[in-house]
Amino acid sequence: METLMARLGRREILISDGAIGSMLLSRGLPKVHCPESYNMSHTDVLTEIAKEYLEAGAEIIQTNTFGASPLKLKDYSLDEETDTINRIAVEAVRIAVSDKAYISGSCGPSGKMLKPYGDIEPEEMYENFHRQITSLISAGVDVICIETMTDINEALSAIKAAKNISSAIPVMATMTFDPTPRGFFTIMGTDIPTSVKMLSDAGADVIGSNCGNGIGNMIKIAEDFKAETEIPVIIQSNAGLPELKHGKIIYSETPEFMAEKAMELAELDVSIIGGCCGTTPAHIRAIRDKIDSLI
Repeated sequence: METLMARLGRREILISDGAIGSMLLSRGLPKVHCPESYNMSHTDVLTEIAKEYLEAGAEIIQTNTFGASPLKLKDYSLDEETDTINRIAVEAVRIAVSDKAYISGSCGPSGKMLKPYGDIEPEEMYENFHRQITSLISAGVDVICIETMTDINEALSAIKAAKNISSAIPVMATMTFDPTPRGFFTIMGTDIPTSVKMLSDAGADVIGSNCGNGIGNMIKIAEDFKAETEIPVIIQSNAGLPELKHGKIIYSETPEFMAEKAMELAELDVSIIGGCCGTTPAHIRAIRDKIDSLI
């Protein structure tokens, strides 16, 4: 299969998958349970989810490893299982996709704060991501996705670890922004121009945003990213903001609505379009169909 970066270099638009957490919850994952622990007990479920996204038209499919760094797993006394949890996650996706899609090793926030805001030293944060990413790359991922980051320094630590482990595996890095009267900022106060410069300088191959916003705001975020960089941009929006209705969390943006809006992302020359919280294979299929209509 042709490399991810070769296709992006030709300015192809690639479609990534959607949410994993909500898919796991729909298959019985308890809300208070560690999602990554399912890797050891319900491997078949991971394969099923990956297959659904593949059949929906996703070309980049993530592993269930968002919270599988040792610092995060330690909250569940699972840090000793870091290597196993990450390896199984990759193997489960590979069973579903073979060589038909790129496997993206998901690396989310550690759940801990770097000094001076928290008690984690930079060296400990680096080792945290180094261990997880070593496991993911050893298991055979095609790309590392450092996602849902709000602390730019934590993101940089993860990028550094990935690049030190392998210069051949591309790295995607996405930040989560909140809208303010002065523009979009992470909760730690980093704006988009600063994020673009720092992520780029650290060596990220693809940069962008995921989570925290519906697709309307994500279009504005994409505009701001494209104004700052020629590096490929990835956008993975929520299906709107979560609402509590009749005791259930609902995301109101339909597959059809998101697909129509995805056309605006394509017009902005966004390289990778996918989904985050609340999105399903139906959302990805609708986006796939719309993007295919441009060809």
